[in-house]
Amino acid sequence: MPRTPQQRLGRQGEDRALAHLQAHGLTLLERNFLCKSGEIDLIMQDGPLLVFVEVRQRASSHFGGAVYSVTPAKQQRLLRAAQYYLLRHKIPPPCRFDVVAIDQEKLSWMQNALEM
Repeated sequence: MPRTPQQRLGRQGEDRALAHLQAHGLTLLERNFLCKSGEIDLIMQDGPLLVFVEVRQRASSHFGGAVYSVTPAKQQRLLRAAQYYLLRHKIPPPCRFDVVAIDQEKLSWMQNALEM
């Protein structure tokens, strides 16, 4: 369980993103996948696709908003964590990287936000 207010807020954002994605037909495979390379918030199935989802939430757009917080360094950590996750598969399935950005109350779902 989240311990700090920031962790609780992050968990609420993930819950909201998960509900949104499930309402659009995606199925949750794993949540908060953690490895030495990084963390993946949500791993979902969308038909034949494996979808790695980064959830970003911001209370204010003062510093560019949630989507701008997915920095190149964060993108590299996501890619490495996804590669680590894919080691589980003999033949890796097709996959994509999505970002769910939550700015105050506005939720935006960007499919294929990153390229492997």
